[in-house]
Amino acid sequence: MKKIIVALLSAIVLSGCGVGSYSVSSGKADTAALSFTSTDKLPIVVLVDGKEYNVETVKTKAYRKDRNIKKTALNTIYLQSGQHDVTVSVSGNEVFSKKLYLSAAEHRIVEL
Repeated sequence: MKKIIVALLSAIVLSGCGVGSYSVSSGKADTAALSFTSTDKLPIVVLVDGKEYNVETVKTKAYRKDRNIKKTALNTIYLQSGQHDVTVSVSGNEVFSKKLYLSAAEHRIVEL
């Protein structure tokens, strides 16, 4: 009798595993980030594909050239991935003008 009860309970327990369906989605976000660095913290005007952004540069430190830059609303522009015309002006003077290709989830740092 014990064998029948144990077999019945183990059949119930084993048949109950893995019920339901699960889905997992992964991948990179389709946005890229663009930040600017200079020797001093400066307010700059960035023109990206005809749209104007007012941001600040992040002060570079010579001893930490490859450091991670904290992305904030004051120093980072979020764009769709793809090619963009970028022009940077400091106090009305154009200091940077280039076509940049930004990949998905890329954080590009432009040194001024």
